[in-house]
Amino acid sequence: MTDRYFAPQGVLAEAIDGFTPREPQRVMAKAVAAAVENQTQLVVEAGTGTGKTYAYLVPALTCGKKVIISTGSKALQEQLYHRDLPLMAKALEFTGVTALLKGRSNYLCPERLSRQIDEGHAGEGNDFAELIAIRQWASATKSGDLAECNALKEDSAIIPMITSTNDNCLGKECPFFDECYVVKARRRAMDADLVVVNHHLFMADLAIKETGFGELIPEADVFIFDEAHQIPDIASQYFGQSLTSRQLQELSKDITIAYRTEVRDMRQLEKTADRLSQAAMEMRLILGDTGFRGNWRDALQSPSVVRELERLKDAINLTYDVIKLALGRSQLLDSAFERATLLKSRLERVCDTSITGYSYWYDTTPRHFGLHITPLSVAEKFHQQIEEQGGAWIFTSATLAVNDDFGHFSNRLGLTPAEQFSLPSPFNYQEQALLCVPRFLPEPNSFGLADKLVAMLTPIIRANNGRCFFLCTSHQMVKALAAGLREELTLPVLAQGEMPKQQLLSDYLDAGNAVLVATGAFWEGVDVRGQALSCVIIDKLPFTAPDDPLLKARIEDCRLQGGEPFTQVQIPDAVITLKQGVGRLIRDNQDKGALIICDNRLVTRQYGAIFIRSLPNIPRTRSLEDVQQFLTNDS
Repeated sequence: MTDRYFAPQGVLAEAIDGFTPREPQRVMAKAVAAAVENQTQLVVEAGTGTGKTYAYLVPALTCGKKVIISTGSKALQEQLYHRDLPLMAKALEFTGVTALLKGRSNYLCPERLSRQIDEGHAGEGNDFAELIAIRQWASATKSGDLAECNALKEDSAIIPMITSTNDNCLGKECPFFDECYVVKARRRAMDADLVVVNHHLFMADLAIKETGFGELIPEADVFIFDEAHQIPDIASQYFGQSLTSRQLQELSKDITIAYRTEVRDMRQLEKTADRLSQAAMEMRLILGDTGFRGNWRDALQSPSVVRELERLKDAINLTYDVIKLALGRSQLLDSAFERATLLKSRLERVCDTSITGYSYWYDTTPRHFGLHITPLSVAEKFHQQIEEQGGAWIFTSATLAVNDDFGHFSNRLGLTPAEQFSLPSPFNYQEQALLCVPRFLPEPNSFGLADKLVAMLTPIIRANNGRCFFLCTSHQMVKALAAGLREELTLPVLAQGEMPKQQLLSDYLDAGNAVLVATGAFWEGVDVRGQALSCVIIDKLPFTAPDDPLLKARIEDCRLQGGEPFTQVQIPDAVITLKQGVGRLIRDNQDKGALIICDNRLVTRQYGAIFIRSLPNIPRTRSLEDVQQFLTNDS
């Protein structure tokens, strides 16, 4: 089968300009086809440049079965659906139906938009103008997908007001039910032969099976997961429970809208909503620093946290009691009562820290907090779901193995693959890249680390005329390095957090000589080809902070199983993250670049060899002079 499609004179070569047959791609396609045919599990690590998208799309489009493809992010989902899939469908003369399905927060809710405009209070100044622009767009859109609305900013505060959640959706009671874009998208997906989703949506529905998408999964025969290395952590989120201040604020907002538009004789509704919103804000303040993950069990030892928690409980209980008095008078309030009931029980659950087998943690953003319980392991639950669904399950990514061992990935998900293997990247790393662990590096956590790295690396960055990603393991380091580099360089220095991710990337490419200093979001899923990026610097090995509550929970679980957490949890996690960061450098056969890892532990610690062996076979040096020569040599 695969020869017909991937041969030099095959179907793809004839139909797609510039298609070059690659043996690893053909091998992967053959393995995917076998897994689909035999309804087995397959795990494939496909190095950068293998062409894994085509390798799974050919069997997916030619197998004659219902297929669900899940990607790691909405951006990849869009790229797959709007770029790769149409190209392959045309080449293969695929006549089936395809569908794109996102979570409901991506679709306009006509009912909530109508309420926001009718209320008029959300509509002062710019907000109201934005709502009117959205209403104009809504009159023409067929999909209702907010990503297609140019009048709406990606991070607009209005989005939660004009979209629905599982909690606040009115369902079939909604006066706009026949116009609902979420319902339409799900119907298209149920009728489609191939559906493209993302991991968050897939896991949410796999875990709770209470949205329309839950009906899709049993009907599919083939499940393909791209960027599969993300799945264990995402699955952990959805097999647990969460209570967030955003949920409380949205409930408060809807109660206020119901009072102002439908139940104007119950002033107590507005007072109760204000009290709930205020209690949520006070709870956020007492939890302290922004961008923080903490141990919830530890936080409950603080009298001030317990005091605010009691106030929050009182506010939710009062909300529940007051809405109960208005039942039957407003669809919005009837829905709010169900949500208040749910949030009341969730708060009780996250405060009962006596149950074993779970991690209890909280996180904060500038305006919100979340209280979470997460199972220490999702292997049993995920394995059970696979057994119940049946079919073929295929997992692929550029980063799944640690030192050629897939145990870390497969064990976390309870997988029993019939086949698992690595396919090397076709890129010529021996000529295209150079890896440097510089001599005389400061210790990873030493005082003034950022200043020392700036002094050491500025000559390289200057000689390379920017064109550099500086990937960091913390936001604090991003700020310190950006400040130091701006003092030393006349080149543009862009820092994550100062503008949205897509704007940062756009500005980086437009500049042509910039340095981008970033953390988490830029370690993966960023594709910069050509000489716009010819140097990737990594501040240190990306071990998760030891006080991270989720890591602590997995360490605890590993110990309970009689394992060794550092070698079985911490090192594999860091290796996979490092492989993702390294993968930013060489994205094309014509790319050339240097990788600088500023961490002596790669050469001084025994475990450094595991990291080195897990990376592509790149020539190594300890000399920054060698790096400078490599980067400035045009030959």
